Amino acid sequence: MADRAALEDLVRVQGERVRGLKQQKASAEQIEEEVAKLLKLKAQLGPDEGKPKFVLKTPKETLTGKYGEDSKLIYDLKDQGGELLSLRYDLTVPFARYLAMNKLTNIKRYHIAKVYRRDNPAMTRGRYREFYQCDFDIAGQFDPMLPDAECLKIMCEILSSLQIGDFLVKVNDRRILDGMFAICGVPDSKFRTICSSVDKLDKVSWEEVKNEMVGEKGLAPEVADRIGDYVQQHGGVSLVEQLLQDPKLSQNKQALEGLGDLKLLFEYLTLFGIADKISFDLSLARGLDYYTGVIYEAVLLQPPARAGEEPLGVGSVAAGGRYDGLVGMFDPKGRKVPCVGLSIGVERIFSIVEQRLEALEEKVRTTETQVLVASAQKKLLEERLKLVSELWDAGIKAELLYKKNPKLLNQLQYCEETGIPLVAIIGDQELKDGVIKLRSVASREEVDVRREDLVEEIKRRTSQPLCIC
Repeated sequence: MADRAALEDLVRVQGERVRGLKQQKASAEQIEEEVAKLLKLKAQLGPDEGKPKFVLKTPKETLTGKYGEDSKLIYDLKDQGGELLSLRYDLTVPFARYLAMNKLTNIKRYHIAKVYRRDNPAMTRGRYREFYQCDFDIAGQFDPMLPDAECLKIMCEILSSLQIGDFLVKVNDRRILDGMFAICGVPDSKFRTICSSVDKLDKVSWEEVKNEMVGEKGLAPEVADRIGDYVQQHGGVSLVEQLLQDPKLSQNKQALEGLGDLKLLFEYLTLFGIADKISFDLSLARGLDYYTGVIYEAVLLQPPARAGEEPLGVGSVAAGGRYDGLVGMFDPKGRKVPCVGLSIGVERIFSIVEQRLEALEEKVRTTETQVLVASAQKKLLEERLKLVSELWDAGIKAELLYKKNPKLLNQLQYCEETGIPLVAIIGDQELKDGVIKLRSVASREEVDVRREDLVEEIKRRTSQPLCIC
């Protein structure tokens, strides 16, 4: 047993050596040589029947090394055993780990769940430490830019259907950024930290960004100036074509690949009918380290202060991009699964909707109920129960107050407070006449509807899709 234990230790050490060489991108010959040694050691162990199957358990430090400078916003915890743990920072890293654990190479999914950021809350802007994200991702090996274009189409469709105002989706590519930094003279070791500075251009001026890069991060002023010439440009496919002709940028392999993919992306976005919502913005950097290709961010726009000015961005509500290397970080053999996805900030959307409703002095709709079954006199509980049951059976979203003899005024006030649009009122006279009095809460108009026609009338009045704004 002792000899076997020693041999297993040698296999483990050799396995770590092979993985290390792969991460360091060592030569193929060197890797093959070490893999051969590993296989020879494994052969000495003999067959492994009866041994438990390898399962990727919850790993330590899953979140580290994925978010760049944003890592300072991770909530770090330690359990009683001293193991370093963290609260979930986003839904992308857990998704990548799920793919690796289950050896999935092709999936399309959406996910809504809570995440946590150790950040300064801003309640009026929907910025919290605990909040919900809604993610959509496509994983798998596909032809270039097709899944990426679909993600952008979905993002535009969601934001349009929410009717929260005009928006713009900024698009860039991590390869273009890295190529731009390279030709401008940024040292490789500073790529990510300078990327983080550039990403602040939507909030502060270029001068402030330049001062941070030079004063705090030690970048040469002339290098910062060269970066400034690029990152202050934005436009559409014409800018992509212009940069493809740039004498320096076009000579960088990474940048050239990124620009070529962006040109193809714009072709697909035009076919999807959303190219007018997309802007190629060289200042978009998205600080998360796991992005490898196209990146995007949706911002809401406010009208220009004066005619002729461009609309201003008032906040990010959605973002995403391509992360082809993330799954491989969790796979024991380093197998990669190309992925692209988007994330919608749920609380950010809600805060905008609430502010708009408050400005319009409108009530926030808190229920999907279409009609309240009410009574005008006492001792009509049985009739209310019979009617609400009929409406439920017909697929109408109906409810009633849980009181035997509620006052009519209280029932009407409940509808106004919760936003229920219709009230079906039963009274002694209505029962005799075989009708139901249908009241519009907003206009307070009432009409008598034959009981057998009530379902059709309610459906007709509520057939328009609900709008939350």
